[in-house]
Amino acid sequence: MTESGLHLFEGFGLELEYMVVDRQTLDVRPVADLLFLDFSGTQVSDVDNGAIAWSNELTAHVVEVKTNGPTLDLLAASRNFQLNIVLIDRILDRHGSMLLPGACHPWMDPAKEMVLWPHDAHEIYALYNTIFDCRGHGWANLQSAHLNLPFCSDAEFARLHTAIRLLLPLLPALTASSPILDGHPTGWLDSRLKVYLHNQDRLPVLTGRLIPEVIGSESEYEERIFQPIMAAIAPFDPSGIMDKYFLNARGAIARFDRGAIEIRILDVQECPMADCSIAQLIIEVLRGLTSGSWSDAITQGRVDTEMLRDLFLQVIQTGDEVLVSDTGFLQAFGLPVGSVRVRDIWQILFERCRGQLDAAAVEPLMSILSQGSLAARIMRGLEGDYRRDNLRAVYRRLADCLKNNKLFLL
Repeated sequence: MTESGLHLFEGFGLELEYMVVDRQTLDVRPVADLLFLDFSGTQVSDVDNGAIAWSNELTAHVVEVKTNGPTLDLLAASRNFQLNIVLIDRILDRHGSMLLPGACHPWMDPAKEMVLWPHDAHEIYALYNTIFDCRGHGWANLQSAHLNLPFCSDAEFARLHTAIRLLLPLLPALTASSPILDGHPTGWLDSRLKVYLHNQDRLPVLTGRLIPEVIGSESEYEERIFQPIMAAIAPFDPSGIMDKYFLNARGAIARFDRGAIEIRILDVQECPMADCSIAQLIIEVLRGLTSGSWSDAITQGRVDTEMLRDLFLQVIQTGDEVLVSDTGFLQAFGLPVGSVRVRDIWQILFERCRGQLDAAAVEPLMSILSQGSLAARIMRGLEGDYRRDNLRAVYRRLADCLKNNKLFLL
């Protein structure tokens, strides 16, 4: 294990992905490489800009901004993200482009518009495309937020991984931001995750059940997850260019090379303040779970994977109205047995953790808890009108939220 040197909750990493779109039409524009070229003076795939770094993704219309190493101050990270977004916007303006938040572009046609990143690491992306055919929403049209949390031993890994596994199905109730694909509602608040579930249908071992297995050590993870993944990819990768960490597509993945677990099922929000506030709440809930404040690790690990997956599927479709009645799940959160709405579970968890949150995160979280996920707010903002002009008007409001670091509220 390559240790980060950080124990549980001693630092966090946050990565935010955004679409590059035409400034007038909001159609996707595969010009992320021009952004990197203009900033650096040479064609690069990564930019070190102090507290924040930039990098490319699979497709040429996506830019990732991320904390440049672990941080304990997510409020400062929100401000630093915003400074970089303003800078990126200024550069993209030279090319008639800008950033657009939200986890899926509402009318992109990936079969026609997908352009793979053509520079560094392009051979990896090309192989992905050969194996899986990336001309679909699940590959070419999805922008997420990744939250990285450290661990420093097998014991810390097991505690954190067990807690994250338990929390995963509840997260899209807060973070869903992708209700529209192909210009119309999909019937799922988190369409990104709906299509993501089928990315690796050709090699299903890469995703597993999306909800990860209960695993207690690096050696067990290697045996049960990494070895089957590498065996499955081997016939398609005779040159051995694929990496086990990149191939693991579960909802949370262990990065033993970094000493961290990466949560991957968060849709990106309309502004960094929203992402950073949600990240703070997730961190404090996980702190409560790993400390044993509400239940022990044995109780948490007994919750059935299929039950968690079924709950996850319900939540990505209908959000915080889902009723939870599984006794083991509720007991693991120290909740009374019965039927509890996901919305009410989050309200209880928020009140438990409120005292540990930055004051600046409390108001955004209260707005999200009262008005619903960004996906729910987008749907209300559209008012049943899915004509292109109305979609463009609502998503332009989202772009303004990103520039000004403000929530999209109705």
